[in-house]
Amino acid sequence: MSKQPKQLDKVLSKFDVLCLAIGAMLGWGWVVLSGTWLNSAGSLGTLIAFLVGGLLVIFVGLTYAELASAMPKVGGEHVFVKRGLGKKASFVGSWAIVLGYVSVVTFEAVALPTVLDYLIPNYQTGYLWTINGWDVYLTWVLVGSVGAIILTAINYFGLKTAAFLQVVLTVAIVGIGILLIFGSGINGDTKNLDPLFIGGAGGIMTVLVMVPFLFVGFDVIPQVAEEANLPAREIGKILIISVSAAIVFYMFIALGVGMALDKGALEISQLATADAMAAAFNSPLFGKILIIGGIAGIVTSWNAFIIGGSRVIYAMAQDGMLPAWFGRLHPKYNTPSNAVIFLGALAVFAPLLGRPALVWIVDAGGLGIVIAYLMVALSFVALRKKEPQMDRPFKAGKTTFIGWLGVIFSIGFIALYMPGMPAALIWPYEWIMVLGWTLIGAYFFIKMNKGVYHSNDEEIQVNDTDSSVDAKIN
Repeated sequence: MSKQPKQLDKVLSKFDVLCLAIGAMLGWGWVVLSGTWLNSAGSLGTLIAFLVGGLLVIFVGLTYAELASAMPKVGGEHVFVKRGLGKKASFVGSWAIVLGYVSVVTFEAVALPTVLDYLIPNYQTGYLWTINGWDVYLTWVLVGSVGAIILTAINYFGLKTAAFLQVVLTVAIVGIGILLIFGSGINGDTKNLDPLFIGGAGGIMTVLVMVPFLFVGFDVIPQVAEEANLPAREIGKILIISVSAAIVFYMFIALGVGMALDKGALEISQLATADAMAAAFNSPLFGKILIIGGIAGIVTSWNAFIIGGSRVIYAMAQDGMLPAWFGRLHPKYNTPSNAVIFLGALAVFAPLLGRPALVWIVDAGGLGIVIAYLMVALSFVALRKKEPQMDRPFKAGKTTFIGWLGVIFSIGFIALYMPGMPAALIWPYEWIMVLGWTLIGAYFFIKMNKGVYHSNDEEIQVNDTDSSVDAKIN
């Protein structure tokens, strides 16, 4: 028998949990994409897109909030779907959300050296190869890979240290964002908000399809619910507060950038949020300060998804859906250390794909995220019917209405990734990522469902009926 701990430590405070989710949602996107939003939909069109998209995310968030308060167990989606729809569906939802988390972790490893280009131009040296027309250099790769090693080590040695880093950097991001809004409010011009709309409904839709990836992060809260030292009802409340805070932040950033830069400046800007900050204070130094805020966002998002992703992988391994190696806790640090190492290794190698991988990773991961959202919403509806007497410290309404809205929202977003739609995955790169992930899941389905798996260092015979897992994830 293994002597390792069977439970994770309750080390997270209410503020830790709040910063974990907010920091996860405020990554690099608010720095690099604001110009795209405003050029695609106009100032008012962008605000409408975030308001509508944010409200739709809240509907899904409400289903998470209820289920997380009812089942505050490590693994989040994995636990909810297993209880609501069974182990087969649980594998589908869990494997899909792991794809989403892996996509964010590897995305940030590529984003970090990309951001450094804005602070230290021409730092790249040591040509390696060219991918999709983009040259990959050794120094560029090393920035992302060393960053991955550092973040992995922090999470390996304990959740409390990772949470402290998250709090400090999240506060810094919010502070820099407020500084931009303050500067634009004083020195910006409301006339710059023209045109209010660009492209009509199509322009709004262009921004709307970005919402799932920008807001992914609130779902990290259920992953660490077992490690949160607070009442179950508070878990649900904090989740909704975090989503609401992210909606407000994104809308105000768009408004601040729109007031600081006129249409001509927006069209030629390579990094509109930083340029808006520099314009608001009439100093390029403030533009660099905002980029530093973007780097902080990369780290908070990266850190949060190592935490969340490692917990889902750990929970799947504990249930015999993945090899037991992934489900072991470190005997000293009491972290799911092997799962952390796995995610860290993927991040270390991601920069070798170069900057083109940014788009591929985002899109493929986005599909996994919305598939998981759908599974959770369906579980919410199923559990309301199957277990009406379940203790729900945080309850999202008296009926299944919220759950059905979450289902409709999720299906709508899944459709947007299909061929012919605005966010259609690119062939072959993005579809290869999704299909490759599906095949890996199929391998684990067959392997773990067929014979013998190990848990807590013991060999356990698995009944095919009881532990069968359907690896078809879309």
